[in-house]
Amino acid sequence: MIESIQQFDVELFLKIHRGLSNGFFDWLMPLMRNRFFWSPLYLFIVIFCIRQYKKQGYYIIGMVLFTFAMGDLIASRLLKPWISRVRPCNDLSLANDIIHRVPCGSGLSFPSAHATNHFAIAVFLICIFYSRWKPILPIGLFWAFIISFAQVYVGVHYPVDVTTGALLGIVIGVICSRIFKKLQPDF
Repeated sequence: MIESIQQFDVELFLKIHRGLSNGFFDWLMPLMRNRFFWSPLYLFIVIFCIRQYKKQGYYIIGMVLFTFAMGDLIASRLLKPWISRVRPCNDLSLANDIIHRVPCGSGLSFPSAHATNHFAIAVFLICIFYSRWKPILPIGLFWAFIISFAQVYVGVHYPVDVTTGALLGIVIGVICSRIFKKLQPDF
C-alpha cells in the first residue's frame, strides 16, 4: 500500500515538475515560494490589522505569528525528523529527472512546512475575517495553494508532502482561530 502511494506520488511529481514545464512557470513559481516576494502582503496584513482593529489588531497579528510558529514547529521540528523523507531534488533515483530551478537545500521533505505554514495562516485569517469579507476565502486558499504548488513545480517537495502539509495547516488554522475567538469573544 505505501509503495503504491509512493509510486503514485513520484509519477504525479514528475507530471507536475517536468510535464508542466514552461518558461512562464519557470519564472513565476520560484517567486511564488520566495518569502521575500510576499513581504508586501505580510506588511499590508500587519498595517491593516493595526489600523482597522487597533488593540485587537495586535492580538490578530500575535495569533498569526503563533499560528505560523505552531505550523513550523509541528511540520519542521516534529514530523520531518521523525519521517525523514528525502526531498525529490536530493533523491538519487530522480537525479536525471530533476530540473534545478531553485537550490534544493539539505532539509527533509515530509510534510512541506511551506504548505503547512501558509495554509495555517490562510485558514486562520479566513476564519477570523470571513464574516466581514467573503472574498478572503478564495483569495486565501489560492494564495496558500499557489505557494504549495510551486514547491512541487520547482522540485523540492512531492505532491503528498504539500497535500499533507495543507491538511495539517488547515487543522492548525482552525484550532488557532478557535483559540483566538475564545480569547477575543467580541471580535
